[in-house]
Amino acid sequence: MDLSHAGDFKSLKGGWSGIFLRNFRSCFSCCFCCCHQMGFKGWNWCPWTLFHWSGGRFGNLFDDDPKQWRMYADFIGSAGSIFDLCTPLYPSYFLPLASLGNLAKAVARGLKDPSFRVIQNHFAIAGNLGDVAAKEEVWEVAAELLGLSLGILALDTPGISKSYPTLALTWLSVRILHLWFRYQSLSVLQFNTINLKRARILVNSHVLHCTVPGISECNRMESILLWERYLRPQIIFEISLEEMINGGKYRSTQIKQLLHMYKEEKYFLVVNQLMPTDFQVFVSFKEGATGLSVFRCVWQTYWLYQNWGWSVNIFDRLEQSLVELRDRFPDLLQQLTDAGWDTNNLSLKVPKKMSINELS
Repeated sequence: MDLSHAGDFKSLKGGWSGIFLRNFRSCFSCCFCCCHQMGFKGWNWCPWTLFHWSGGRFGNLFDDDPKQWRMYADFIGSAGSIFDLCTPLYPSYFLPLASLGNLAKAVARGLKDPSFRVIQNHFAIAGNLGDVAAKEEVWEVAAELLGLSLGILALDTPGISKSYPTLALTWLSVRILHLWFRYQSLSVLQFNTINLKRARILVNSHVLHCTVPGISECNRMESILLWERYLRPQIIFEISLEEMINGGKYRSTQIKQLLHMYKEEKYFLVVNQLMPTDFQVFVSFKEGATGLSVFRCVWQTYWLYQNWGWSVNIFDRLEQSLVELRDRFPDLLQQLTDAGWDTNNLSLKVPKKMSINELS
């Protein structure tokens, strides 16, 4: 690797010094946010980085899990900065490296802005979104000025500004600190709405212990980085009834039994028999299904997961799980209401393109 170009920090537009200062600025903005979220008194503001660029093409993903997408936005933005850092080392590849860096940061902004707006709206509990946004802007500017000042001081230090490895290590340290502050600030956010991750935690506790965790405890247990598809037991929602039946190779009498079994529910749920070593369920929703229907099928899934194997007849297990669901689910809703959860605004979306029209 040729390091002869590494000392010419001003030869490239937006080179090392600009990158270094931007990371100091973002790190201190995130530091302010973390301190507020951890409970510093008197800071009734929402200091999150705000840029007016929308990523609305992702639909309801940000409403369902804003913590995850906000964290992923910082990871992708960090990857974009790494491409920028490589431009002084490989000046002949400046255009592709800079283009990749800008593309990654543009994607990061597309993920960051919508998820930030969901989080910001969460803080505006009195409908004072404008007030929250104004206070956020003031504290963001103060944090950025502090970060820029410290960045300038660092660049004026000969031991840092004239040594490529030292500057790269300093940038890496600041960036890791930024990501750590971001993770800490997101981990202490407390949503009283129920998305799929929190629904899994609540349902699992109710199935096993007949109790539900509080808002603070459940939000602490929620995994920010892990995708829902990798959680166990695995629930496949976007599947048609035809695929579900063909996959299980059900006979006509079994299909009739299945239709009769779920006539009072707004969904069909079966266990994937082709994966005996890994518990997996298929769910297909009927027309008119709501977030409550998703919540009910999650409860049934966890009961089956915890009680799988008590009978060799699959339909006996499905029927017993429905009996337990109808008997115990009202108690779950009552406990959630008593604990302060918002059961009237479930962040559990139904895949409309897979909905089934009920036969009269």
